[in-house]
Amino acid sequence: MVTHAYPQYYLNDAQENLGIMFDYALRTLHYDGDKFFLYFIQSEVAAKFEHANPKYIAGISGIEMCEKVLLKIDKKVPASPRYSHEIISKQGPEFWTGWILAYYQWYSGLHFSDLQEYGLVPSEILSRYILHEADISKFVETANKIILKNKAASPTHLQKLRKAQGLTQAQLADLSGVSLRMIQLYEQRQNDINKASGETINALARALCCNFYEVMEINLAE
Repeated sequence: MVTHAYPQYYLNDAQENLGIMFDYALRTLHYDGDKFFLYFIQSEVAAKFEHANPKYIAGISGIEMCEKVLLKIDKKVPASPRYSHEIISKQGPEFWTGWILAYYQWYSGLHFSDLQEYGLVPSEILSRYILHEADISKFVETANKIILKNKAASPTHLQKLRKAQGLTQAQLADLSGVSLRMIQLYEQRQNDINKASGETINALARALCCNFYEVMEINLAE
């Protein structure tokens, strides 16, 4: 069962605001979509948004949110007619990109950084703009396929965290008390780390100096 990111009554406002932010950033300010998406994540505005912080969901406009992203990463905020509705198009692919990203992040419960890591980025979404005419479930199905394909081809979170700490598998086994063979199976995805005991995941997280959930993999309803 999919656990949504936040209560559904926030969703319409979230989609509207993210749609406006992307339309403004891409169409008016001419940012590359993938680069702006990375700015959104790096600014930590994404983290506040995905946890339904009321200020970012509905307290400010999508244009103001775009400006906060740019300010937080030390980019110049242009002097634009910020509050003119004429500069926003709610019909085009740029708005739809933000609108559907907000929906999928809410629906999947994944972080925006997960979506970026596994290739669900604006350029991929824009290339599938035809899906705006289909039922939203078609986009969810397509997004799941993109993420699962890229997940299978990428290192596990456990492997990336281990290497970031400069540890070999054997050293991690010694530090955590989890057997070397189990660590190998988790990193090779032969065993699903999400099905490991809480004790095992906690031991790995402590050894890697990270959060319990950082060790786990994304989980999509296929």
